[in-house]
Amino acid sequence: MIRTVYFFAFIAICRFATAQTSALSTPKEHFGFSIGDDYNLATYSQTEAYFKKLAASDRVKLVDIGLTEEGRHQLMLIVTSPENHKKLDRYKEISTKLARAEGISDEQAKAMAAEGKAVVWIDGGLHATETVGASQLIETAYELITRTDPETMRILDKVVILLTHANPDGQELVSSWYMRNPAPEKRTMDNLPRLYQKYIGHDNNRDFFIMNMKETQNMGRQLFVEWIPQIMYNHHQNGPGGSVVAGPPYRDPFNYVFEPGMITGIDGVGAAMINRLNTENKPGYTRLGGSVFSTWYNGGLRTTTHFHNMIGLLTEIVGSPSPSEIPLVASRLIPNNNTPFPITPQKWHYKQSIDYSLSLNYAVLDYAARNSDHLLYNIYHMGKNSIEKGNEDYWTPYPTRIEAISAAYKSKQKKDEKKPENTFQTSIMGGLGIPLKYYDSLFKVADKRDARGYVIPSDQADFPTAVKFINALIKTGIRVEIAKSDFNVGKKKYPAGSYIVKANQAFRPHVIDMFEPQDHPNDFQYPGGPPVRPYDAAGWTLAYQMGVKFDRFIENFEGPFEQIKYGELQNPKGSIEANASAGYILNAKTNNSFVAVNDLLKEGVAVYRLADGGGANAAGSFFVPFNAKAKSILEKDASSLGLNIAGTSKKPSNMVKVSTQRIALWDAYGGSMPSGWVRWLMEQYHFNADIIYPKNVDAGGLRDKYDVIIFVTRGIPPVGKETLDEWESNRKEPKPEEIPTEYHNTMGKITPEKSIPELKKFMEAGGKVVTIGTSTNLAYHLGLPVKNAMTEIANGQERNLPNDKYYVPGSILRVHLDSTQSATWGMGNKTDVYFENSPVFTVAPEAILQGKVKPLAWFGDENPLRSGWAWGQSYLKGGVVAFEAPVGNGKLYAFGPEITFRGQAQGTFKLLFNELLLNGEQPNKINFLEPKK
Repeated sequence: MIRTVYFFAFIAICRFATAQTSALSTPKEHFGFSIGDDYNLATYSQTEAYFKKLAASDRVKLVDIGLTEEGRHQLMLIVTSPENHKKLDRYKEISTKLARAEGISDEQAKAMAAEGKAVVWIDGGLHATETVGASQLIETAYELITRTDPETMRILDKVVILLTHANPDGQELVSSWYMRNPAPEKRTMDNLPRLYQKYIGHDNNRDFFIMNMKETQNMGRQLFVEWIPQIMYNHHQNGPGGSVVAGPPYRDPFNYVFEPGMITGIDGVGAAMINRLNTENKPGYTRLGGSVFSTWYNGGLRTTTHFHNMIGLLTEIVGSPSPSEIPLVASRLIPNNNTPFPITPQKWHYKQSIDYSLSLNYAVLDYAARNSDHLLYNIYHMGKNSIEKGNEDYWTPYPTRIEAISAAYKSKQKKDEKKPENTFQTSIMGGLGIPLKYYDSLFKVADKRDARGYVIPSDQADFPTAVKFINALIKTGIRVEIAKSDFNVGKKKYPAGSYIVKANQAFRPHVIDMFEPQDHPNDFQYPGGPPVRPYDAAGWTLAYQMGVKFDRFIENFEGPFEQIKYGELQNPKGSIEANASAGYILNAKTNNSFVAVNDLLKEGVAVYRLADGGGANAAGSFFVPFNAKAKSILEKDASSLGLNIAGTSKKPSNMVKVSTQRIALWDAYGGSMPSGWVRWLMEQYHFNADIIYPKNVDAGGLRDKYDVIIFVTRGIPPVGKETLDEWESNRKEPKPEEIPTEYHNTMGKITPEKSIPELKKFMEAGGKVVTIGTSTNLAYHLGLPVKNAMTEIANGQERNLPNDKYYVPGSILRVHLDSTQSATWGMGNKTDVYFENSPVFTVAPEAILQGKVKPLAWFGDENPLRSGWAWGQSYLKGGVVAFEAPVGNGKLYAFGPEITFRGQAQGTFKLLFNELLLNGEQPNKINFLEPKK
């Protein structure tokens, strides 16, 4: 009888739900086509309108999470049962409290887990040319909001779903570009004319530990402050050839700071995903070593969540609105643990990709519904573990530590030529292990313990940049404290306003990852073979990249500390001295000083640079003579930029006048991400710049228009026919007739025949060219007396060092600087740089003596690796990584490392900024209108 009552009650609920949702438009009714129909894509404008229609359902709450870089509204649909919507704030509270694991007992956590609802994030559209992501998001929303089958009703009852659009601007651009051709069979996404994110394109998935972009900030707040979901699912393309989709679990290495429950959580959800596809007879799922994706990197939308104990999922699926093919890849046809259910070669339609995506979404949501209390409790348990590690002595098992154990034991055995000592552990194969004393020599030594906490002093020269680092932590949900008065740790005194970051918090993995070096293993395909390329970077320690000064403590410490409210961003307090009868001094060590200088120059206020610095001010610091306009501007900037501006009653000597220069920044058809980052950077620091393209360079007359031209990496082609041919083949352009006329001026390439001679004329006439990364190739084109330092002689021929001898994927290295040069003003005599197999030069001593080349930065005799992986780093010793060289009346500046990398390398921004101001020369007339595009 009871079963009968429940059955009819369920039928009544389903009928009510069906009636309530039947009034909602189907995707076909709204868009004019079904999601997944070949040759059709929805724009974001259409999607936004549809989401607003779906918001009429009582299963939906539509949330505007913020504006995009182009000013669109970024939307998130919160989907759950009507009953859950009534308690949504409570479920959010439970989710965040359990994730932070603060002040909760195990019993309380279990009770909250039983009361709460699992929170699952599903996004789409981040990489806009990977169109399945945005399309599946639309279809998933419709299905969850309108379906009344038992599985959907159970999911809605047990799970709060955050359906988030990751890149509205990109969907609008890409879909409009694809749909522009009225003939469906001729539609293509090829040759997109610009980046699908205003500044950084594909790098929008590399911004999540610093959060420079508005879209990243919007999503980051929901992920790390507002909701902290237990599962997040990030949709991407494309699957590896011969497969349909690559998904969890992922290949090694994973990052050694992780909580193990996060990794095994990925395994559990991954099993549910592949099992569902298999039972629905959907082959082609590959995992583990079947794809390149790992869990090493931090900074992606998915990967940053791993450092917050979330089960972060990524799938990469095939599919395009234009029908495609699953190619024949013979090695994929043999079932193995990577690909248990291979797919055969066949034609592939867009609807199939949507169907697979929907199945994968439902697999994740069904898992969450069936394990809601486990997911909530497990994220609490991982947070609790992290807090305990931060409260006690702990040694992270990094590869270098383990290798040191083995090396010490082998060295002792070789020295003594004895059998293994008696104090041993038995290995899993039954053999003798290494004596425990070797373990104790590294994992019980006090000074090798992990940090208990970090202090970021408020009296460091570039405190505003340090606060930007603190804000990056706050945006990612890290607990930060501020000192309300002066305090001591040991014998060192710190001023009020200093920031404290303790390791005893739930997101300890992220704290460690932002302050400490990444220790990437020596990962080779086989002994003596080539390296396995990391997925993105090997090392990225943000504190190092930003040049932040901090102290690391391995003992607990207390003080007059006040916790900052989660998510509350900080604004450094600036000051301006009243005693400034002669003028003001801005320290060149402070990045934000350049903002103030540009503000002053644009208002016609005189600014000078002090060649000798003086006192606490670095060489190259700025002097501004006192007047009412200068005072007004500086008071405003001191407050908004956190600048501590000194006053002086005496006019300094040895000054050179500063003037604004006419700046051009190279870009290319389709958009260069490194150029986009610099474009964003110029806007943040108030530099005006025109964007120029190869045709602008080839047209000549550059010196009449510009004083400085910037070429970021991949702007200047290599020297030599073989490497040039390879470079050209990777940069094929569309035919002009295939592209709208408005983009024709952006087409073309920098060539040795046309472009290089014009750049040489520009410099000979007094212009400056700043090259970064591979664009330092310009030095070779100009015949300057520098050579590639990373070569060897083999069989009588010079060749680049092979990567089994020398290999440095993206990592942080330390270089020496000549800080007396105007190009390096504001820098110390050493700095950390982002280095990715970057150019390194040998300069002949006579060239230096004759003034033909002036080295600015070089590697010393020590091993330079600070964070990441540097195989064969001894080859770098003594190599020059930055120099300036006269070319006629002008100069070439060459910076091999990526000194503006992804807006993260703020410790080396000044190496660019110094070249953008004219010191002691008369500039051409400056136009302060908006930069030309």
